[in-house]
Amino acid sequence: MNMDEQSGRLSVNGHTRIFGLIGNPVGHTMSPVIHNTLAEYYGHNLIYGAFPVAEDPVKAVEGAYALGIQGLNVTVPHKSAAIPALFEIDDFAAKIGAVNTLVRVEGKGFKGYNTDMPGLYRAMEWEGIRIEGERIVILGAGGAARAVAMMAADKGASQVFVLNRTPGKAQAIADEIKRLYPNCPMTAGSLFDYQQLPEGKYLCIQATSTGMSPHTDQAVIEDPAFYGRIHTAFDLVYNPYETRFMGLARQAGARAYNGLNMLLYQGVIAYELWNGIRVGTEAVDRVRRRLKEEMGL
Repeated sequence: MNMDEQSGRLSVNGHTRIFGLIGNPVGHTMSPVIHNTLAEYYGHNLIYGAFPVAEDPVKAVEGAYALGIQGLNVTVPHKSAAIPALFEIDDFAAKIGAVNTLVRVEGKGFKGYNTDMPGLYRAMEWEGIRIEGERIVILGAGGAARAVAMMAADKGASQVFVLNRTPGKAQAIADEIKRLYPNCPMTAGSLFDYQQLPEGKYLCIQATSTGMSPHTDQAVIEDPAFYGRIHTAFDLVYNPYETRFMGLARQAGARAYNGLNMLLYQGVIAYELWNGIRVGTEAVDRVRRRLKEEMGL
């Protein structure tokens, strides 16, 4: 994004590189805030927008390449459906079975990456949260929970428990992760099985949409006894800024964090892939402030 020094206005010209997000819906996205703020900070001549794609993401990706678009983010419901449009995907994205970042390679097409879990890991590092050697409880068994379980195994968690309303879905995740990471003990169960967890304190990652605005009065588990088993609670939800899950964890004496920094860092990593740079701390802090301003915080 170029800023005209005299007018202070955004300058878009024939050399401006175009990036964007495809998904449905996309009206709520914070991704333009992340990428346009970074472009402004670094003086990069690029602009990032949001493209609603209700169906056929393969055609959308192919069309984007034909139009010369330099990179895309992919959000729900297309993170897996867009893969057939790609000439290659990163190994970790292939394991997850979903992409959220597409990097243009001239003469070939787009290569797919998944920056969601690296973004979560970097967010946890920033908060001082360990994964290696940690005992982890994951709530949920959807695509996000599956990716979190894979990240936990990949980063050396000592034990992982996947709890879900439908235990069979949790078991499917556990079985798959055990095939990929046989050295990571992975156990599945229902949400009520938290009562059977071995003694000790856990890192708990909330990987469902429960508690997301406007249903802010909800939590997957309400029992205060469960939260007494947690030393750190991390909610992938970032709106509201303080979820009920986080509040219950804090009431029990645990540290609690929301998903805003995960959102931030998955975008930062995508920006790094597109521009071949390492985004510095000052730039990250500027984007974090801008995101909070956009959320009215």
